[in-house]
Amino acid sequence: MGGGVLIAGNDAGTNVGASLLRAAHALQMPAALCDARRAFAGSRAIARVNWWLRGRRPTRLAAYGRAIAQTCRERQPAWLIATGVAPIERRHLEEMRAQGVVTINYLTDDPWNPAFSSRWFLDALTAYDRVYSPRTANLDDLRRHGCRRVEYLPFAVDPQLFFPEAPAEAERPRYAADVCFVGGAEPARVAIVSRLIEGGVNVALYGDYWDRHAATRPAWRGHVSPAIVRKATGAAAVSLCLVRHANRDGHTMRTFEAAAMGACLLVEDTDEHRRLFGGEDEIVAYFRSETDVLDRAKALLDDRERRQRLAAAARRFITCGHHTYRDRLRAMLGAQESAA
Repeated sequence: MGGGVLIAGNDAGTNVGASLLRAAHALQMPAALCDARRAFAGSRAIARVNWWLRGRRPTRLAAYGRAIAQTCRERQPAWLIATGVAPIERRHLEEMRAQGVVTINYLTDDPWNPAFSSRWFLDALTAYDRVYSPRTANLDDLRRHGCRRVEYLPFAVDPQLFFPEAPAEAERPRYAADVCFVGGAEPARVAIVSRLIEGGVNVALYGDYWDRHAATRPAWRGHVSPAIVRKATGAAAVSLCLVRHANRDGHTMRTFEAAAMGACLLVEDTDEHRRLFGGEDEIVAYFRSETDVLDRAKALLDDRERRQRLAAAARRFITCGHHTYRDRLRAMLGAQESAA
C-alpha cells in the first residue's frame, strides 16, 4: 500500500470501520481494513470465560494485534485508524508507532461504560497518537487518563447506506407507523417508548432487546438491514432519536442517518443535538424526557406541514453540512480531498 490508511474495525453492516473504508475509496486513497471480528473467533465457551472472567478480553486479542502489526510492516500505511474498543494491545500499538505509523482511535463507545470497560483497553488507549471522541462528556476524562491528543468528532452518515427511499405502495402497510425507532433497548429508552405506546401511538421498533420487555414487545419488528431501515424510515411519520445514557451519548449514529433519509426527527434534547441542529423547530423537534415525549410526538403527528418542513430541513442539513464519513476521515487525517 505504501502510504494510505489501514483501518481496524468491523467489516459488516453499518459498522463505522466499513464506512471509513468506503470513504477512503471515495477519496481515492489507498486503504485496507483488518476485520476486528477476527479477534473474537473461537468457541463460545472460551469466549465467555475471556469476556466475563478475564476483563472483557477478546479470545484472540494477541493474535489480532500481531496480525495488524504485521500488516503495517507489509503495507507501510501512513495511518492506522482503530474504531471503538479496538482489540489491539498497547505493545502492538507501540510497535506500529515505532514503524512511523500515526495511530488513531475513533472512540465510538465510551471506554468507561460498564458494558465495555476493560483494563487492557484503557492501558492501550494512551498509546494512540490521537483519540477522537464523538461525545463531549468524556473528553476531559480522556485527557486526565493521559491520552496524547483528544478531540471531539461527531458521528456521521454513510451516503451509500442511508438515503431517502419510500417503500413501494404494496409494501407500505408492512412499514407504516406513527413513530419509528432504530436501535437497541436500554432502560431509559424503554421508558420513553413505553410512554408513547401507552398513549396510543403506533410505534415501530427495530433493533436488539425490545422483545424482552412486555410493554415494547408488540411494537418490535426485528433486526433489519439498511435497506429495510430506509423503507421503515420513509414510511413512518416521525423518527425518534434516543441517546444511550450508559454510554454518555449526546447524539448517536442515528442522529445523522435518519436526517439523511429525510425523516422528520423528534430528538432527545441534549447539548450536542442543540449544537448540531440549533433551536426548536429549526431542523428538528426536541423532547426532554418520558414526561413530555408523548405530547411532543402527538403535536408533530397532528401537523403534516410542520413534519414536511422539518424533514426537508434535516435532509438539507446532511447534504449541505459536511456530515459524511468522508468528511470525518479528512478531519482525522488532515487530508485534502482529491478529485472524486
